Amino acid sequence: MAKKWVYLFTEGNADMRELLGGKGANLAEMTNIGLPVPQGFTITTEACTQYYEDGRKINDDIMAQAMEGVRKMEEINGKKFGDLDNPLLVSVRSGARASMPGMMDTILNLGLNDEVVAAMIKGNPDPAFERFVYDSYRRFIQMFSDVVMEVGKKYFEQLIDQMKDKKGVKFDVDLTAADLKELAEQFKAEYKKQLGKDFPSNPVEQLKLAIEAVFRSWDNPRANVYRRDNDIPYSWGTAVNVMPMVFGNLNNESGTGVAFTRDPATGEKKLMGEFLKNAQGEDVVAGVRTPMPIAQMEQEFPEAYEEFIKVCDTLENHYHDMQDMEFTVENKKLYMLQCRNGKRTAQAALKIACDLVDEGHKTEAEAVAMIDPRNLDTLLHPQFDADAIKNAKPLGKGLGASPGAAAGKVVFTADDAVDWAGRGEKVVLVRLETSPEDITGMKSAEGILTVRGGMTSHAAVVARGMGECCVSGCGDIIMDEENKKFTLGGKEFHEGDTISIDGTTGNIYDGIIPTVDAKIAGEFERIMSWADKYRVLKVRTNADTPADAKKARELGAEGIGLCRTEHMFFAEDRIAAFREMICADTAEARKKALDKILPYQQSDFEQLFEALEGYPVTIRFLDPPLHEFVPHEEAEQKKLAADLGKTLEDVRAIVEGLKEFNPMMGHRGCRLAVTYPEIAEMQTRAVIRAAINVQKKHSDWNVVPEIMIPLVVEVKELAYVKKVVVETADAEIEAADIDLKYEVGTMIEIPRAALTADEIAKEADFFCFGTNDLTQMTFGFSRDDSAKFLGAYYDAKILENDPFAKIDQEGVGRLMEMAIKLGKPVNPKLHVGICGEHGGDPTSAAFCHKIGLDYVSCSPFRVPVARLAAAQAAIAEQNEKNEKKITAEDVQEKLRGVADKAVEVGKVVVETGKEVAKAGIAGAKAGFQEARKTYQENKKNQ
Repeated sequence: MAKKWVYLFTEGNADMRELLGGKGANLAEMTNIGLPVPQGFTITTEACTQYYEDGRKINDDIMAQAMEGVRKMEEINGKKFGDLDNPLLVSVRSGARASMPGMMDTILNLGLNDEVVAAMIKGNPDPAFERFVYDSYRRFIQMFSDVVMEVGKKYFEQLIDQMKDKKGVKFDVDLTAADLKELAEQFKAEYKKQLGKDFPSNPVEQLKLAIEAVFRSWDNPRANVYRRDNDIPYSWGTAVNVMPMVFGNLNNESGTGVAFTRDPATGEKKLMGEFLKNAQGEDVVAGVRTPMPIAQMEQEFPEAYEEFIKVCDTLENHYHDMQDMEFTVENKKLYMLQCRNGKRTAQAALKIACDLVDEGHKTEAEAVAMIDPRNLDTLLHPQFDADAIKNAKPLGKGLGASPGAAAGKVVFTADDAVDWAGRGEKVVLVRLETSPEDITGMKSAEGILTVRGGMTSHAAVVARGMGECCVSGCGDIIMDEENKKFTLGGKEFHEGDTISIDGTTGNIYDGIIPTVDAKIAGEFERIMSWADKYRVLKVRTNADTPADAKKARELGAEGIGLCRTEHMFFAEDRIAAFREMICADTAEARKKALDKILPYQQSDFEQLFEALEGYPVTIRFLDPPLHEFVPHEEAEQKKLAADLGKTLEDVRAIVEGLKEFNPMMGHRGCRLAVTYPEIAEMQTRAVIRAAINVQKKHSDWNVVPEIMIPLVVEVKELAYVKKVVVETADAEIEAADIDLKYEVGTMIEIPRAALTADEIAKEADFFCFGTNDLTQMTFGFSRDDSAKFLGAYYDAKILENDPFAKIDQEGVGRLMEMAIKLGKPVNPKLHVGICGEHGGDPTSAAFCHKIGLDYVSCSPFRVPVARLAAAQAAIAEQNEKNEKKITAEDVQEKLRGVADKAVEVGKVVVETGKEVAKAGIAGAKAGFQEARKTYQENKKNQ
């Protein structure tokens, strides 16, 4: 049987979204519930996939079924495609299974040509009708040229503007039929000028080209970016919806509009929308004319408005969610062209979800499941003023690495950021790339902009931890740090010039755009409390300071999953001692320098334990290579030499000796502790002494520090460092005469560690996946440089997402799953978490739930995102189990029904057998009696 590529609206329903796309499924569903939908058909998403498999060609079978759909549409609507007497004009619209507003293409008024136009006008001599026909024709030529043939719409807009200037009118609607007829001719001439061929007049050719264009739009640049941002797989494809045109531009008793059943900005339960008389849908969206509020439609078309209000109620009660609808009124009659669950702000999403529960539309679990976790970011950070950002044009774009909005004066060094901020100036720190020594300047700045680096670069990771706006990897910037200037979008910026950056979109703007503070609505806590009811996965935070830890606790963190101790060494009062340790010639000299740092480290850890109030705190021992801590400027090297009583040449030699060709795979992590065990001794003392002090102060808390050894690749490495830790910790605990428990675990961030996790688990109390490095090591991509070439990988469909932003489940994820399966049987008490930046990504958190992690850890402001994502993963898993249970019960019920029927049939067979047997016996008796009688009669006659 041939594959079915085309479905009439009467053949589909809302459950067929994967096949028919969201728009097609909803058009079918609206048809099923009796709403006024122009009856057409949908070409499936599978046909789109086939189009790409066939080398971007529509095969004959798909096109034949599409034309059969046209024939059936002609029967339903009583018009014929391409006919001169009663022509059927159609719209061709995209419709992926996930809503992608404005990302793909639409063509209206298809089927028009010179002959059809002339025939339509001939059949209706009304001048207003003639104007409508030419208006539709010029729209079709422009839209077809732009969308299908990729001739820029600017050429046609220039011709429209010239015509309006020539006629002395302001709006398109003021042009006459003759003006529009002339424009149509000009448009066709422009088409030929641009493409070297005549505008296609055959409606079937127009339709085929339009369907191809919609399929092609699935792979256009804006759709690709939207898919990456919204986790929509390329493999899904888009459907194509072909339906009869209804004309909002027919006359002044016609119009078109877009509406929402609730306010998409605030969530308030009231109808919101806009309507335009004598217009087509593109006019509302394009803003060519100012539309009227939807309520005004009641005065213009009272009957259609009354019906529309009923439709709104019907749809919201049917879908149990806020609806976004497109509609047209033709000669006062309402037609529904689309409905979908409406896009909304994070604030509106929370309110709508809570209201739907209160109104009985949703359960708490359903309310939790309907909110996009990524949108919560916008609730927790300053944003640009909505009115101001509407009129702002981006000068450039980087990666939205840490959400929020920032505006201020440009500075180029961390020291300048501190100085300027100290004078009360708001600054944006612009760097080629940041390093750990920039931390103080990053804290002082309103936002951070870097030329290099990806979503897990130093700038991105630190900014997210601080809840600070960051745009990274803007490769279009031409940077001149030495002279404190950069060029972007043709403009040169100097120190003190003003810029604004959007850490959510990655957009960069010239000048100051006003920002507004984040507002957390009352519904936030309500939704979060529901989420916590359902989630299984714990959520910790990555925090290095008490302020970060406190903020994370406010946002629901259940512990610290990663404290990076190296950030603590960069403060002015301790970097000198740490550099003294690095430059020391003997172990004794190193210990002497480390003793100066120990009180600072201990104080830091005490504050973290206090902030977490007995919740777990995982402290990662020193990880970065030592070259990051030494000075590289001559002035600072001279100062260090003077402080240490060394020559400048000695210090230079030390600095040069620490340089590595590949420092990320060099002398760092546990390798430092193996080479210099005194570093691990000092850090252990600081951790254990801090824990002892806090435990004594708060006897009702259960302080159990978790010491994490980074970058382990071999179990003997871990055993070596663990021995140093355990001996030092046990001695401190014994000296304090206290019962204090602690754990020693490791980061799994090198593939070999995952592959030998069964051995490593013998020495580890816990595993924590450092997925930033694990991704880097697995892919062989530098996380700071990969942004330079990932764009080419997206275009070539080699990768769909940045693996540093979302866990690569097929590679990195498989290593994680393997490590868990190897480690837990060896050590049943082993607990497992993740502390790479992936912990705050919703799809990655869902994967962590699926493979059985105990917790995820992420930056403080991403904690609510992870809480919600973890709840949604648990709810989805439970729903899947319920569906399987229902399916199994259905099968059992059917089997019981079959068995019962078989028993009934068996009984009938038995009863029938009995009756047959009785009849047989009776027949036999009768036969015997007859035979006996015959025998006796024969004997008598002899």
